[in-house]
Amino acid sequence: MNAPLDLIDKLKNGRNVYGTCITSTGPMWPAAIKKSGLDFVFIDTEHIPLGRPELAVLCQQFRSLGIVPIVRIPSPDPFMACQAIDGGAAGIVAPYLETPEQILELVGATKFRPLKGKLLNDYLTGKTDMPADFKKYVEGYNAGNVCIANIESVPALEDLDQLLSVPGLDAVFIGPHDLSVSMGLPEQYDHPEFEKAVTHIIRTTRSKGLSIGIHFSMEAERQIKWMKEGVNIVVHSFDIALFLQKLNADLNKIRKEAGDDLQQGKSSLIV
Repeated sequence: MNAPLDLIDKLKNGRNVYGTCITSTGPMWPAAIKKSGLDFVFIDTEHIPLGRPELAVLCQQFRSLGIVPIVRIPSPDPFMACQAIDGGAAGIVAPYLETPEQILELVGATKFRPLKGKLLNDYLTGKTDMPADFKKYVEGYNAGNVCIANIESVPALEDLDQLLSVPGLDAVFIGPHDLSVSMGLPEQYDHPEFEKAVTHIIRTTRSKGLSIGIHFSMEAERQIKWMKEGVNIVVHSFDIALFLQKLNADLNKIRKEAGDDLQQGKSSLIV
């Protein structure tokens, strides 16, 4: 079974999958990531300056190593989703989704390619029934594609049940930074109201039979905490944060032994 289909199978069965965010285009990174045994990599083109050629190279490299490339597009635009898939992405995350129509468009881009326009809309809305042989072609053409919604705002929370009821959606990513800001609790990840909101998203998502992940660039204990609440997609940290955390820890150990002042380095980078 190829990697995207294997990932889909794990998600459908509620199993845990593990990944990290990659921002570097260095040629040595994909092979290094392979050694960690990850199921997927999260490639963010919303906040990271990656062009289509660079993105395509990364996606092809990771796919060749059996690691599923999941790409967050810059905006909830179905044409951007199709571009990323054409370049090699197997999963698409659209940011700041707040309406069922936005999610339906994302489903169309990931599960109904290469259809577009009025015919696609008629099939998505059920206005027109898709012929059986054509449905088989479309399903085969899009086999392994993962459709993921970023839930990261108060309006999305308020309409969560309807958003997650759109057929074809596979999973949810919680954006903790944007969600906390939308709630008026910027980066207060231990605030009771923030934790209540995250718990609500997790329980609602799982009740729909969907998978869910939350992206933190902090200590591993945060991932473990939310896995105990139902998270099964681990999107842990990203390359720059991991590099800084390890480098600061090692250099502080060396400085301490040398009797020099310690540098209290802390990554505040947000993805």
